Amino acid sequence: MSSAPSTTDAPGNSPGRRPGLREQQKARTRNTIREAALRLISEHGYAKTTVEQIAEAAGVSHTTFFRYFPTKEQVVIGGEHFETESRAIVGSMPPGLGHFDLIRRLFTELHRLTVDDPWVGNPLRMQLIRSEPLLQKTFQAESERMMTGMRQLIADHLGRDADDFALGVFLDAVAGVTFRLATEGDDNPADLQIETTLRAIDLLEQGLPLD
Repeated sequence: MSSAPSTTDAPGNSPGRRPGLREQQKARTRNTIREAALRLISEHGYAKTTVEQIAEAAGVSHTTFFRYFPTKEQVVIGGEHFETESRAIVGSMPPGLGHFDLIRRLFTELHRLTVDDPWVGNPLRMQLIRSEPLLQKTFQAESERMMTGMRQLIADHLGRDADDFALGVFLDAVAGVTFRLATEGDDNPADLQIETTLRAIDLLEQGLPLD
């Protein structure tokens, strides 16, 4: 009798699956490119740093660079693992949560991921996003795209249609205020940032009182 598949081999069991050698190598290459990009941009500025310079500093070819990142902006902005984890968080939420409780739990878990992920929470990365208009615009577009991508999951959890107008307005409001807080110029510590975000969500739930 064949044995049951282990947690490291079972398809779709990503939380307990151990990355293979190929995945580990790809992760190392991606991180090397990112580190090289941050170093060069911090030294020479975003506009003066080219893809060719980043690729050379990372020890990869121009073609390899574009295999990992479609644009220079995506080296700084991209967070594929973060997006995957975000979807998993929504999918694992307990049933019966209201829309504000769901969003509060989501952002609390996203905060945990930010703290645990050295790339997502990298202070230099966030400083570049805040200071460079193109990066800020790209970051906002990516945040909105991620929220749109999770819209169906959120709708399913709440038992609503993904095209529901009220749901769309709610998610747009949440995305707008959290983006503003995430890209403010001050360098608040991570714990204060999540505290401020949750306070903002509370105000939305209360109808935005000014008292």
